[in-house]
Amino acid sequence: AMIEVLAKLGRGPVFLAGEVLECVITFTNPLSASSTSASSEMLAWASAQIHCQFHASENRVALPPSDGSKHDVQAENETVFVPNRAHCLHLSCYAACGLWKLQECSRCVAKHWDSYCETLPIDGPPSFRGQSVKYVYKLTVGCQRVNSPIKLLRVPFRVLVLHGLKDYEFPQDEAVAPSNPFLEEEEGLKKDSRLADLATELLMVATSRRSLHVYNISNTRGKVGTFCIFKTVYKIGEDVIGTFNFSEGDIPCLQVSAGFRVTVGRGRSFGSFGKRRPLGFLCELEACLHTAQSSFSLPIPLSSTPGFTTNIVSLKWRLHFEFVTSGESARTCLVRGNQPEAVTWTGVEQMEVDTFSWDLPIKVLPTNPILASYVSQFSSTNSITI
Repeated sequence: AMIEVLAKLGRGPVFLAGEVLECVITFTNPLSASSTSASSEMLAWASAQIHCQFHASENRVALPPSDGSKHDVQAENETVFVPNRAHCLHLSCYAACGLWKLQECSRCVAKHWDSYCETLPIDGPPSFRGQSVKYVYKLTVGCQRVNSPIKLLRVPFRVLVLHGLKDYEFPQDEAVAPSNPFLEEEEGLKKDSRLADLATELLMVATSRRSLHVYNISNTRGKVGTFCIFKTVYKIGEDVIGTFNFSEGDIPCLQVSAGFRVTVGRGRSFGSFGKRRPLGFLCELEACLHTAQSSFSLPIPLSSTPGFTTNIVSLKWRLHFEFVTSGESARTCLVRGNQPEAVTWTGVEQMEVDTFSWDLPIKVLPTNPILASYVSQFSSTNSITI
């Protein structure tokens, strides 16, 4: 005998802060293959909670001393499904108590719990899993079968934070708000849909502004070239495109590499790190000797964390470049063929080089949560057996 508990996030495992999370939780008493007749099981109680948990490495992050007047939202309540080693920054709870009789069946759903809906805190931190600090969101469903131990079903999900949504006030007149006359939506879901549409519009406005930015690249020996980029604000999933011009340089550039560098450091109010920790990835290498122009295109992964700042930690994005230049004039050997007009170029065997790097700060924003759900490591459906 058993009861299957299934939790399904209807829209996917990624949400914007301020959106409504909706989860359908289903309890089923399936008919086993060895059963000769239908039997029933009793579900004593069930409860659902949303947690935003904060984890910090005590060896790497110096947190302020605890204030006795401020208690963790977990408190010491045994009904809160949070491990003691985690700080719970947000907690919501919905409980359904009472004895539920689940009749065994093969196809139908014996008991269907109505959708659990909860608005995510709009001023909460985004999901982040770093080496020193972690912000983790999950929905925990606790339930108990009669005369059986308590079981927990954990449904992890990802939260993206877009600044500006908190201060936006929706119009009171529904007539001026965009709506679909062919769909009947509940008030909460309608506002939630408008919040996602507003976020998409704000992201489009912020990342569509273009203006030419030109930077001179030089070292102690002279000018290497110029770098051009049309914007410095992106959303995850976009491509960062830039071009190099070496035609006006005094120092030959042999090789250039471009990539992302994500640094994690101190937040707004407190917390300290021994040093800023760079997280580099997605590097593109280009040989550019005797090349007048070169370009690169780097995609920002949808699974990456946009830039953010909390009281504890600050995450910032940079474009990281490394240039390898010639320490002397770019000598080449010319070997002429049989015919006068034929010329063969060969490279020198040894050459003195200089290497230097440059970081360009960029701003990385979140994207539409539906788009980010396609590459999420989390599943929309989770289940356990009690």
